[in-house]
Amino acid sequence: MKELTYKEMGLTDEEYEKIIIHLRRKPNYLELGMFAVMWSEHCCYKNSRHLLKNFPTKGAHVIQGPGENAGVVDIGDKQALVFKIESHNHPSAIEPYQGAATGVGGIVRDIFTMGARPVALLNSLRFGPIEDAKVKSLFSGVVSGIAGYGNCLGIPTVGGEVYFGDSYKGNPLVNAMCVGLVNHDDIALAVAGEAGRPIMIVGSKTGRDGIHGATFASEELTQASQQKRPAVQVGDPFMEKLLIEACLELIKEDLVIGMQDLGAAGLTSSIAETVSKSGYGVEVDVQMVPRRETKMSAYEVMLSESQERMLIVPRLAKEKRVSEIFAKWGLDANVIGKVTGDGMFRVLSGDQVEGEIPVRALTDDSPVYIRQGVEPEYYNKNKNFKTDALPYFDNTEALCNLLASPNIASKAWIYEQYDHQVMANTVIEPGNGDAAVLRIKDTDKGVAFTTDGNGRLVYLDPFQGGKAVVCEAARNLACAGAKPLALTNCLNFGNPEKPNVYWQMEMAIKGMAEAAEYLEIPVVSGNVSLYNESGGQAVYPTPVVGMAGLLEDIKHRCDMGFKQAGDLIIHFGPWCAELGGSEYLSVCYGLEKGAVPPVHLAQEKKLIDFLLRLHKENLLNSCHDISEGGLAVALAEAAIVSGFGFLVSLDFTGVPLNKLLFAEGGGRAFATCGQAQWEKVMNFAADFAMETHVVGTVTGNRLVFKKQEREIINLTLEEAGKQWKESIPCHMR
Repeated sequence: MKELTYKEMGLTDEEYEKIIIHLRRKPNYLELGMFAVMWSEHCCYKNSRHLLKNFPTKGAHVIQGPGENAGVVDIGDKQALVFKIESHNHPSAIEPYQGAATGVGGIVRDIFTMGARPVALLNSLRFGPIEDAKVKSLFSGVVSGIAGYGNCLGIPTVGGEVYFGDSYKGNPLVNAMCVGLVNHDDIALAVAGEAGRPIMIVGSKTGRDGIHGATFASEELTQASQQKRPAVQVGDPFMEKLLIEACLELIKEDLVIGMQDLGAAGLTSSIAETVSKSGYGVEVDVQMVPRRETKMSAYEVMLSESQERMLIVPRLAKEKRVSEIFAKWGLDANVIGKVTGDGMFRVLSGDQVEGEIPVRALTDDSPVYIRQGVEPEYYNKNKNFKTDALPYFDNTEALCNLLASPNIASKAWIYEQYDHQVMANTVIEPGNGDAAVLRIKDTDKGVAFTTDGNGRLVYLDPFQGGKAVVCEAARNLACAGAKPLALTNCLNFGNPEKPNVYWQMEMAIKGMAEAAEYLEIPVVSGNVSLYNESGGQAVYPTPVVGMAGLLEDIKHRCDMGFKQAGDLIIHFGPWCAELGGSEYLSVCYGLEKGAVPPVHLAQEKKLIDFLLRLHKENLLNSCHDISEGGLAVALAEAAIVSGFGFLVSLDFTGVPLNKLLFAEGGGRAFATCGQAQWEKVMNFAADFAMETHVVGTVTGNRLVFKKQEREIINLTLEEAGKQWKESIPCHMR
């Protein structure tokens, strides 16, 4: 293969000089490649590491926070959830099926390497306008890749989100989340033990796919990126299923000290990260690594990102038993080296030393850049845009247009390709609620999960938008009846070397951190994906939150569908009078402007606690967060999925009608309850000082909004459902 210069590997002149200082000599080609992948943004977070320190990481339920393959939170009964979200954006842009599939495979390995059995998958996706032929192809390929890999593994894909917008046209975002269940005693960490311990590689054989995938993910996408298809790994879900079972068997027999996924940067990163935690070194012989291709160099072996592989540090004298278990599952298990006490990462090929680097130089001493962000010119210009002067837009037409918007319309075309019922634990399925809910077998408990993001809000106001993303995820869990426990995040931004982009990232992280701190929802894991740009233009800053919650009693779960005619429809929280950043402005006026509704954290926390209390008392028949499209869309969704209509009266003064209908400000939800439960609901509302309005009733088969007895919207369920259900399938034809 053609040898690359250090600049082609993504290193700067300054970084190359630092490498020489660390080594006290010039690096050879292997060493240069190892530095390049380990010092890439994808591996060392050199532009974001110091900002991530803003996040709260400790809490009453946290067993393991950031620093391991995934976060771990306690759910009682000596059980824990293990979860994380990661990106596979650049590979999916180049090779959508394999890019998405291997993104799923990688995040699944992060979970079972912690000793947990994967029980759920979620995703968060962003694409350009769905009408574009290339976008359709990317979209279809990514969805097929997620389905193809997850379905073959037998892990249900239970939730997610999909958005479309111009900024993502050349650089889609593909974020995958996995959740696992583990007993406390079975939690495994990526540690090396003491010097002299053997190191084993297990699973699939090593090939040339994925070489320099980490550096590829740390640069902007250009037309030349198409030539980097070899950097996209090729996945084999059937092999991964075998790997899951074999690794969990090792945990059950207590045969390992530590396990680590071979993901970005392959053997180089997995070995360096494992031994660096204990201050040890390592010797690895590339001739001992099983290969599926001939004449592979040490460079290729150490940088390959071939899928379905794991690094294992077995307990003393347990190598033979480890090999027996993997042989039973038809997988390789080979000793390739040992832990040493000298702090050096030594790569051998038989008796020949191919490379020798201080481990800390690859990990702890990687570069850190603290840059100066600059507020972009668009920020105040968009913030000061006044929506009150907009021309009239018919409210019925607006609601129909919103229901047909690909950002709001039913995602059934997508999730019906996923198996969300395998394992038979899913009790709130995709499309029926604000969060997925799964039972924990042999207990009364349930767990809930959601992924949420809003790039438009974060673009318009990174600080408020960052807070809003965390709050929406927490509200979604509370609407489903679950107490939020902790979150994982995937921070998708453009080139951090550009001051405006860096400012977006810095402010968004500060906003997210403030919300997480106030709501007492710690950050336990995550991923940073930068350089999401094409043609010199960055994607909208898109931090995505994956959140996990707990239901002490799964009978208290709640979905969004109306249950019976005559139920009261109740609006909880203050009315919002801001349309800035709304889907209404985008769809009906072609505008992505305006002041983002401010996030009031005290109101958000009060609403969450209030909803959880109502669920505990079994007072609500349905509950739904008010977000994209505002109250009108939220009510329409509940009607469409349930087959019941409604009559709603918005007799409020001081707030324009279009804002009552379509504003997206947070701290709000609506719910339904029976007439007999209304008094108890109001008593709890008084206890919590919660602003509460009965706005209508569940009735008939029409969606009717009135103001002072004048009909302002009147649609049949059939008309509304047609808009909502057929939008994405029509676009994909």
